[in-house]
Amino acid sequence: MMRDRERGQVSKPVIWGCLVMLLWTTACKQPPPVDTPAADAQTIRDLDAKWEKTAEARDLDGTVSYYSDDAVVLPGNAPIVQGKEAIRTLWKSLLSPDISLSWQATKVDVARSGELAYLIGTYTLTAKDAQGKPATDHGKLIEIFKKKGDGPWKVAVDMYNSDLPAPPA
Repeated sequence: MMRDRERGQVSKPVIWGCLVMLLWTTACKQPPPVDTPAADAQTIRDLDAKWEKTAEARDLDGTVSYYSDDAVVLPGNAPIVQGKEAIRTLWKSLLSPDISLSWQATKVDVARSGELAYLIGTYTLTAKDAQGKPATDHGKLIEIFKKKGDGPWKVAVDMYNSDLPAPPA
């Protein structure tokens, strides 16, 4: 009787050896590294855009949910606002039907550690003045985001101020 090799067939040990080599080379091949800071920066841009839409919809609870529990807001020409309840009070006035508020990110930078990031942007706010006429303010903002472990990004510090000259004293 002819052997398998003589008939042009490959023996089982050779097949298993080739299969093991194929699996080994495939398993050892590392996927390309993910650019985590760039991915996190896009996540923060997307999150900030959703936050702006939530505020535009005048959803108070949704708007405040973007902040960490120990967050601080530094509004222009006003005292520091600290903690979610105080931030809720601030946003309640900003989400008034007489106010129109929008903002957009212009720059996002994420620390290599993946725990902190900041966003710089601009805002436009229109409200009625003392005579009931619309008055528009525009300015700049900075938001500092924190991430704990695998948790979501939350705003820890939010600061904004006007580009317009300060009103006379």
